[in-house]
Amino acid sequence: MKNRVVITGMGTISPIGTGRKNFWDAIMAGKCGISPIESFDTENFKVKVSGEVKDFVVTDYINKKEAKRMDRFTHFAIAASKLAVEDAKLEINDDNAENIGVYLGSGIGGLNTIEENAAKLTTVGADRISPFFIPMSISNMAAGNVSIALGVKGSCLTYNTACASSASAIGEALKELRGGYHDVIIAGGAEASISKLGIGGFQAMTALCEAHDPMRASIPFDKERSGFVMSEGAAMLVLETLEHAQKRGATIYAEVLGYGSTSDSHHITTPAPGGEGGARAIKRALKDAGLAPEQISYINAHGTSTPYNDIFETAAIKAAFGDYAYKVPVSSTKSMTGHLLGAAGGIESMVCVESILNNYIPPTINLQELDPLCDLDYVPNEGRHQPVQYTLTNSLGFGGHNATLIFGKFEA
Repeated sequence: MKNRVVITGMGTISPIGTGRKNFWDAIMAGKCGISPIESFDTENFKVKVSGEVKDFVVTDYINKKEAKRMDRFTHFAIAASKLAVEDAKLEINDDNAENIGVYLGSGIGGLNTIEENAAKLTTVGADRISPFFIPMSISNMAAGNVSIALGVKGSCLTYNTACASSASAIGEALKELRGGYHDVIIAGGAEASISKLGIGGFQAMTALCEAHDPMRASIPFDKERSGFVMSEGAAMLVLETLEHAQKRGATIYAEVLGYGSTSDSHHITTPAPGGEGGARAIKRALKDAGLAPEQISYINAHGTSTPYNDIFETAAIKAAFGDYAYKVPVSSTKSMTGHLLGAAGGIESMVCVESILNNYIPPTINLQELDPLCDLDYVPNEGRHQPVQYTLTNSLGFGGHNATLIFGKFEA
């Protein structure tokens, strides 16, 4: 018999707020975290806005000497993990450390460190490359450093499925906990790719929005959408077996019920026609959860604000939900947070859990005129207070990676 898996803690560093409460308050207020880029001079860039984290003080979470030996994405990962463990009131010690794991997704890893050291190589030579360049930049180092910072000694794994990375991490953690291989897994994702190289690279492939007005930049499902807005941050969730959570008297926020993972097997960046791969991921997650489409109260869409994604994800929802697709509320909180790339699935899982806890459907803000091909209920501009029993979130990544997660109100 499979273990039931629940969520007992959540932590985030995001463009709209640090920590669980600040983040959710911002979601309910419909706060937009998009603003002009401040971390570098954008004079020679077409892209001018992003979702930067403005209020982060790294020394609140990591001592100064250690922080200098880590990339920004690792800073975010450690901070969000510490906040999640604190929120869960989880004590980690020698008695339980081996039964606690870290599953962390990152689509890119230490891009700032790569950019800085590549510049040193070309300007002053190889001898000036930092001896910490490799251990700062490789994508597994966020998970590794979280494990070190928390004293966790169970499985420590990194998932890279592009923008589905943290959803993959949470889904794989669900399977591990169901099988009884761990008692607790701290799962989610981290990303920090707002740099000249990061913005320049996505700009070159015409994936990013070039609008200068932050309120008309990340506008999922809108007729005028033109690309996604890159953001940064991290979100980590504490997943536990129900037995372990109850034994230690933990507060249970929600239950993780379903996970579906598929590949488009179609194109390196464009989704499969009709959202076929995404539809299969949704169907797999529903089957895994033992739920009918009509039982889902809210869908948190991948909703990137790119022309292709929003049309094909809409088609995927229709294919998986049938006529009920027109009745279930769907929104993209990327309209507020921007796109956190590999950390998107983590932060959007938090939204799904908070939606259940607060019986609230968050809006898609700044949605003015619907694309005729996007004709579902996208909860434009104003959230809704209504009962929420089950929530579903999609994460779709370059390379054709699709991951869907389902969460439910906890019932003993």
